[in-house]
Amino acid sequence: MKALKILTQGIVQGVGFRPYVYRLATDLNLKGYVRNLGNVVEIIIEGENCEIFTERLPKELPPIAKINSMEINDIETENYADFKIIESGDSFSGVSVIPPDIAICDKCLIEIRNPNDRRYKYAFNACTDCGPRFTVIESVPYDRIRTSMDEFPLCDDCLVEYRDPLNRRYHGEAICCSDCGPQMEIYEGLEKIDAENPIRLGAEILKDGKILAIKGIGGTHLVVDAYNDRAINELRKRLNRPNQAFAVMCKDLESLQNYAQLSEKEIATITSNKRPIVILKKKDNYPFPDSLSPGLHNIGVMLPYSPMHYLLFDEGDIDTYVMTSANIPGEPMMIKNEDIINGVNDYSLVHNRQILNRCDDSVIRFRNNELSFIRRSRGYTPEPYTINYEANDLNVLALGPELDVTFSIAKDNIVYPSQHIGNTNKPKTLKFLREAIENMQRITKINEFDVIACDLHPHFFTTRLAYELSERYDAPVMPIQHHHAHSVALANDSSIEEMIVIAADGVGYGSDGTSWGGEILYTDIKDFERMGHLESQLMPGGDVATRYPARMLASILKDENLIRNYANYFKYGEIEIKNIYKQIQSGINVGKTTSTGRVLDSMAVALEICHERTYEGECSMKLESSAYYSTKELEIPAIIENNILNTTEILRDVVKLYQKGEKKADVAAAGQIAVAKGLSELALRAADKKGLSDIGATGGVFYNEAITDTVKNYIEENDFNFIQHKNTCAGDGSVSLGQAIVCKKR
Repeated sequence: MKALKILTQGIVQGVGFRPYVYRLATDLNLKGYVRNLGNVVEIIIEGENCEIFTERLPKELPPIAKINSMEINDIETENYADFKIIESGDSFSGVSVIPPDIAICDKCLIEIRNPNDRRYKYAFNACTDCGPRFTVIESVPYDRIRTSMDEFPLCDDCLVEYRDPLNRRYHGEAICCSDCGPQMEIYEGLEKIDAENPIRLGAEILKDGKILAIKGIGGTHLVVDAYNDRAINELRKRLNRPNQAFAVMCKDLESLQNYAQLSEKEIATITSNKRPIVILKKKDNYPFPDSLSPGLHNIGVMLPYSPMHYLLFDEGDIDTYVMTSANIPGEPMMIKNEDIINGVNDYSLVHNRQILNRCDDSVIRFRNNELSFIRRSRGYTPEPYTINYEANDLNVLALGPELDVTFSIAKDNIVYPSQHIGNTNKPKTLKFLREAIENMQRITKINEFDVIACDLHPHFFTTRLAYELSERYDAPVMPIQHHHAHSVALANDSSIEEMIVIAADGVGYGSDGTSWGGEILYTDIKDFERMGHLESQLMPGGDVATRYPARMLASILKDENLIRNYANYFKYGEIEIKNIYKQIQSGINVGKTTSTGRVLDSMAVALEICHERTYEGECSMKLESSAYYSTKELEIPAIIENNILNTTEILRDVVKLYQKGEKKADVAAAGQIAVAKGLSELALRAADKKGLSDIGATGGVFYNEAITDTVKNYIEENDFNFIQHKNTCAGDGSVSLGQAIVCKKR
């Protein structure tokens, strides 16, 4: 008789993996046991069918489970009487991780809509195939006592299901019912309302045009009727978000298809059990007020993913709600009831289960029919990445940049990315970052670090934190250049050892101490070489020129006659314009930048599309939306000298074409294409010089579909391979991943 010990790593906790092992082993008449062992699952089997077991094990997994590795060893037989699931231990630290939160499955959804089911209208229904995981766990092994469900002892009925190996709720740590699980409550201001059905009352409140906060699985949404212009504008006023688009939740795919265009890939993504927000193009008969996503041709939409969302739609007759994160701009989402009921909302729909790991909605956009993460968070975090290169054995903590931060923890050839953290120049977000690092350490059982990676910028709060943690762990700090980290995250996606990369974004601290953002880099993963860039432009007032891009336009044009037409965009008109040019001449408080974002923002001012940035990327996004409606091809030449693209001449041509009477949509399209082709030509020259065939594109500018398409076509027409992000963010959300990989390669 054969006996085997199998150690499995991957997504093997909280996904019904042990019940699956039990059923497979008993089906094959094998004896032994299965248990969680730290963040690894240990299987002991004895019997004649051991080889059949190891063959079938990875092929018939539950829906969420994933095996990354199986270590199989022959052992001595112990003559077990049967096969059991036994109590967990914590003696092994591997590279497994619990799964992300998953949308409610069809079986659980049927139950909450069935009047004869004991979980009818219960807002926390879950099983081993769905529900919260990451947001409720405190530490591993993943057992109920180490989750926020520990406060809710199972009733007799739930306990029967929990103990039955053939039940889909067997050892489902988040299972419960209305008799033993969390409960919903509703407040008006600070006062609790006695309501038999708080969710139904919430739907009625929304119908009346009020603002409702809903505490969900991993955070809190502020919710209003998406058709109600007055309610949307009131929400904007209270949040101080005058222009930024609000994401919405639509009740079902059929309703969504009435107002948004969807490809097959977009349908597959938005209906997946990860349920991200997907950025979709509006249809012509788009029914919502302009205040929902002002100045944009697209809208961010998600479908319901929790039982409470489905019940909210079931109890009302509105098919689409605004669902935006309940937070002060730049700060983390609210997760505590006392904070929620003291928020800007009129009413609060809350519950009594703790959120241990807050997790924002993920955001995805498709460009040239390929998926691109804008924010990789709920539904995906903390699923790890694999480093596709030979890596050292150091444990690395990488802290990312400063805005749109994630951090990453690397061990062996695995990198665990965090959920979206946000803008760490806010004290509460920096505190959230510290807490999230500690939470991820508990989940991954990685308690020591050999290297702390951070951005090259010396004044970022994450850089300061890196040096603080360096002392705690007695680990050196390794600063990584911003665009190099972008490039490496992109290269790892496609397992490319060396490549030319176009890195185009708003800002990144350069090796020369100036602000970069329109770069052509060569990288071999460990290091990089700058091979070309946009023309270096002066930024009068530094960051002030980012918020008021008319200042940037004045600097780029270098022509008082041309900029005089935009005098109304300057608080003091022509006097301010003259002072800006004096400031540039004096060099006082004047930065330097090669940023593509600043060029596109200036273009938006030149075309009178947007003259003040009230949220990240606003001017460039509105420029893209204007260009989307172009009907006429105009040509603006891209002039390159000494591997530098002349952006002054591009902006001057934009202004002259617009003043000549060309439609702003047509000029916007031509301006974008000129920048895209100029960057592409620089990249082709660099690839020729290095003898490489792979050219990639990274940075926030490559969320722009028109620019991405232009670069892709230009590169492929010249017989080079175009590489874009697949499972990582083009923006700053994957910078920490790139930082970690550089450390693991160096």
